[in-house]
Amino acid sequence: MSGDERALEALSDVPRALLEGDLEILGLMPGASNYTFLARARAGDEEALAIYKPRRGEIPLWDFTSGTLCAREVAAYELSRCLGWPNVPLTVLREGPEGEGSVQLFVRFDPEQHYFTLELEHREDFRRVAVFDLVTNNADRKSGHCLLGEDGMIWVIDHGVCFAAEPKVRTVIWEYIGEPISEQLLRDLRRARGELDGGRLRDRLSPLLAGEELEALARRIDALAASGVFPEPDPGARPYPWPPI
Repeated sequence: MSGDERALEALSDVPRALLEGDLEILGLMPGASNYTFLARARAGDEEALAIYKPRRGEIPLWDFTSGTLCAREVAAYELSRCLGWPNVPLTVLREGPEGEGSVQLFVRFDPEQHYFTLELEHREDFRRVAVFDLVTNNADRKSGHCLLGEDGMIWVIDHGVCFAAEPKVRTVIWEYIGEPISEQLLRDLRRARGELDGGRLRDRLSPLLAGEELEALARRIDALAASGVFPEPDPGARPYPWPPI
């Protein structure tokens, strides 16, 4: 399936409750560094579980502008939707009980599974995740951010520290160094790059990211598409997140 086809398919079943329903906070998610709530979204007879990350619950970071992490979560979803991969749950920016924040469709998953347990059987999925993390400059791809959904699909979450202008990639996924990136993924990258020049992707990301961050995103896509291979970590960089899971 091409990126365009996957992107259209992702739009075919958007819960109205997530987009515009009332949000009821059910509790804090364990282990989160910022305020991250499990919530129930209701619109009429429709309801859905969601992960709600309010802007004002974000702990300030020295290297990311305060209050921008929720927007970066949405930007990651929008880029994945344009590319058609990887599987990032539907994420929107909207008002909730604790103010504006990202609201992401909750994915039911197997809590015993994560990247380190899944990689051998899902290498094509994780090659897509690896490319995505390089392009988004993901500074925190932990193993536990990779989920095996009840639908059997690999889902990736927690993209609040992506899209910085300066290099920051920290990920547990370095298995594919030196391998060629598939031509299909490169075609999807080039198509997305075209949409950054003034297409739908530019329109969707401009309210979410700073201008210099959009320019850096374009440069990363250009560099990866030109090289066509999975790169090594930058010299002197700290390439792994902590903790790794």
